[in-house]
Amino acid sequence: MLRSTVNEILKESDAFITSHGFVMPPFAYWSPDQMKDRTAADSAMIRDHMLGWDITDYGQGRFEELGLFLFTVRNGSNANVQRGMGMLYAEKIMISGDMQISPMHRHNLKTEDIINRGGGDLVLELFTAAEDGSIDDQAPVRVRTDGRWREMAAGSRLRLKPGESVTLEPDTWHAFWGENGKVLIGEVSNVNDDRTDNVFREEIGRFSEIEEDVDPRHLLVSDYDRWLN
Repeated sequence: MLRSTVNEILKESDAFITSHGFVMPPFAYWSPDQMKDRTAADSAMIRDHMLGWDITDYGQGRFEELGLFLFTVRNGSNANVQRGMGMLYAEKIMISGDMQISPMHRHNLKTEDIINRGGGDLVLELFTAAEDGSIDDQAPVRVRTDGRWREMAAGSRLRLKPGESVTLEPDTWHAFWGENGKVLIGEVSNVNDDRTDNVFREEIGRFSEIEEDVDPRHLLVSDYDRWLN
């Protein structure tokens, strides 16, 4: 992706988020230089826990068709999990465009609530994992939607209207996209590690390759290793 494209997506996404009454944390608006200075001074957790802006086309170069906007607001660490105390949770705000697919994947550790916070409908295609972790295309899928158990056939599509949510356990394969407009999505989960805890059906990448045609508006979490270390 071109950095100029990333910058434009950041601008448009911020406007969409604020139009739904969600207020971003102050560090969202730090410039790259401010992020460097604050990381050195007192904010290394932002870098180390990968808080902040995240735009992915899954390395395929077709963001409008296959992509997702994310912002990680808070996130604990695996060290917290091992101790069983401290910040054991994570929160994201995301945007899925109309018919913009987040591809089929699951997690090894993360249980997540996916919440339609506003806009269009959020549609999820769901499968259960077999014992070896692969997709079981025959077994029924059992998920909680706002505290209520639902059982569906393999490959069923669950439609969430604004305000509705689903809880996805690590054994639930899922792809999702917006319909009838962009969707603002909330995610609440246990500690999130996007570097290691995403298992995709296809061989694709989690982060985008960025071509630097202009200066960054804000750093992405995928920029941190290069810009802040």
